Amino acid sequence: MQSGSSPWPARLPFYYGWVVIAVAFVTMAVAVTARTAFSLLLPPLIDEYGWERGLAAGAFSFGFLVSALISPLAGKLMDRHGPRLVIGAGVVLMAAGQLLAPYIDAPWQFYATLGVLVGGGANLATYTAHSLFLPNWFLRRRALAISIAFAGAGIGAVLLLPWLQSIIQSQGWRAACTVTGLLVLVLIGPLVPLLRRRPQDIGLLPDGDSQRSPGQAAPKRSNIVDQDWAARDWTLARALRTARFWWLALAFFWMTFAWYAVQVHQTKYLIEIGFTPLTAAWSLGIVAIVAIPGQVLLGWLSDRQGRELVWTLACLGFAISYAALIGLEAAPNLPLLYLMVAAQGLLGYAATSVMGPIVLEIFEGPHYGAIFGSITVALIAGGAAGPWITGVIHDATGSYRLAFLLAILGCAVAAAAVWLAAPRKVRKVPGRS
Repeated sequence: MQSGSSPWPARLPFYYGWVVIAVAFVTMAVAVTARTAFSLLLPPLIDEYGWERGLAAGAFSFGFLVSALISPLAGKLMDRHGPRLVIGAGVVLMAAGQLLAPYIDAPWQFYATLGVLVGGGANLATYTAHSLFLPNWFLRRRALAISIAFAGAGIGAVLLLPWLQSIIQSQGWRAACTVTGLLVLVLIGPLVPLLRRRPQDIGLLPDGDSQRSPGQAAPKRSNIVDQDWAARDWTLARALRTARFWWLALAFFWMTFAWYAVQVHQTKYLIEIGFTPLTAAWSLGIVAIVAIPGQVLLGWLSDRQGRELVWTLACLGFAISYAALIGLEAAPNLPLLYLMVAAQGLLGYAATSVMGPIVLEIFEGPHYGAIFGSITVALIAGGAAGPWITGVIHDATGSYRLAFLLAILGCAVAAAAVWLAAPRKVRKVPGRS
């Protein structure tokens, strides 16, 4: 292909993959914060309407359940039409949910707006959607590049969450929803057209490598450990018949169970045990900001030492976070709060940098989107179950302690399941090739 006829992204003086990462960074900053803000909205909503905690937190969970139903379709749409359609739809749904939320006056409307529209839209515009196509753009620095993109969630949280909390305190939760909806439209919408599913679509190769000359032999796939497994055409039907698929589903379920249970209930819990609303809001934001170095460093580490190690460290981070929360109930103090924040952010959030690579390195091929989308059903089911079960346990016992212990057990299961799925036995990471 002559350079004059190449698509404009291929003619840039730098690799277009970094443009894709930059767009993902901004998208994650706004979209993840828009969903995370549910935790800030929960206390004023409960105060205004008098809803039980299980009912209120159930809106977040219900949105996740709806997302689980559409995840396999999202994977297929990504394989066929790319990220512009999928993420664009997510932006429209999220913005509609936030902008309609100020007009609710019944639980079903709460579930439809902040639950289904925002939750479902976020699934199409955040971690799950980006994990479907970002791994295509990089091989040698796959997890590092993804972790840089996902670090946008931390920047968004530290910049936007305290600001949204101040809006809630001064103007009410309705104003905060309106502002959030406008941010989603104005900051993400114009960037969506810049996205592409894979570098080959614009005449490039992963990592920005040069095209081979016609007579040059293809490089050997030295990172492949299991030649028979890697040579198979992994369709969704075939993947469903493997134990590895179900180990990954189990791991992803318990990881997001722990992740979203604490994310939704953390603010309300910290306020209840004696911290100010502003401190509770800052804690939620700081978790995300300390996740930035954690995601980048552990993403870099996973490209050298393996996905299982980093996944285990992430599980450990959430387990430590829950243990610290249990300790805070008996003795609220800043050092323990800082430990909770550090463990959750520095370690726990690093799971996002390896979710896509773990699945891709086991089931690489043209049907990866459909396979990852189906595994995402378990991931979303965990995110739905965590907040709801945690709220129900609190309503039944008057305490979060039992729910937090359940989450710690889930972290151990999630860690063990990825070791049993063993992506290292299919493909080595670049640092071990």
